[in-house]
Amino acid sequence: MEHNTKVALVVGANGVIGRNLVEHLATLPDWEVIGLSRRGGENTERVRYVAVDLLDPADTRAKLRELTGVTHLFYAAYQDRPTWAELVPPNMAMLTNVVDAVEAAAPGLRHISLMQGYKVYGAHLGPFKTPARETDARPMPPEFMASQQQFLERRQHGKAWTWTALRPSVVAGFALGNPMNLAMVIAVYAAISKELGLPLRFPGKPGAYDSLLEMTDAGLLAKATVWAATSERAENQAFNINNGDLFRWRELWPKIAAHFGLAVADPLPMSLSDVMADKAELWQEMVAEHGLEPHAYQEVSSWGFGDFVFSWDYDMFADGSKARRFGFHEFVDTEAMFLEIFDDLRARRVIP
Repeated sequence: MEHNTKVALVVGANGVIGRNLVEHLATLPDWEVIGLSRRGGENTERVRYVAVDLLDPADTRAKLRELTGVTHLFYAAYQDRPTWAELVPPNMAMLTNVVDAVEAAAPGLRHISLMQGYKVYGAHLGPFKTPARETDARPMPPEFMASQQQFLERRQHGKAWTWTALRPSVVAGFALGNPMNLAMVIAVYAAISKELGLPLRFPGKPGAYDSLLEMTDAGLLAKATVWAATSERAENQAFNINNGDLFRWRELWPKIAAHFGLAVADPLPMSLSDVMADKAELWQEMVAEHGLEPHAYQEVSSWGFGDFVFSWDYDMFADGSKARRFGFHEFVDTEAMFLEIFDDLRARRVIP
């Protein structure tokens, strides 16, 4: 572990992964933190934000030109697109533009950390080998996460910096306006169900209620990311990062409902994107009635991602033992994680 001051550039600093990583780094005394995103952010004593369009190479070079002291690049940016193939060009372009700009500006760059996920195992395509392991064969391209890792592997040859790839499951934590935020999906869905006097129905495919799943706490992932970026043993390696336990919605769903004071009715397959599309006016009425923070409906709803996760009528988990063998030993209880996030959303006045 290095003890001298390190300068972190967190790319995608407003997402659920990047935001929690920024918050964790800001608690560590030997780090300076710079957050990079399209929207920027409000500077604090420990964190400076830069707004940049990563799809524009000229804007990226111009905005990053003065960041000469960056030692660690943490890449957690993501551009959503309608199809898997369409994801490749923008997400490859953003990573390439950032690496080009940082390499040119920061001669002391030591490490690049890449955030991935189980798409590298083909988990988004259908039933896949479980538990997935870092040595499993990649699926047929196009798949942008695998392409990003191959880019770093090629780029690293002959360079002083090293890389790691972190592969979390579904990440849960606080963030607004994020397209992949399952905890927010459940919380807002539960709040609206309660407002309408309805029980909390599982909306996914019938088989999804009984599939074996896992989650990754955003705080746990932040700690694992910093560990991997500063451990010599982890250099040029990929790691599955998960909470360490497994669950089925059939067991967890009633506990979530009870936390919101809701009854549970039988699962009923439905598209949240469809049934929640007309709830913006109701949400604004709830904001006023319960004195919530005035977040727009689109900031607190990620219905398409909820539909995606709740459609998994197959097991979705990976072997996280490699990280433990290499030195990262933390774990999180998934049920407790969900309930703590819901309580945090209440404390922030995001939900009633």
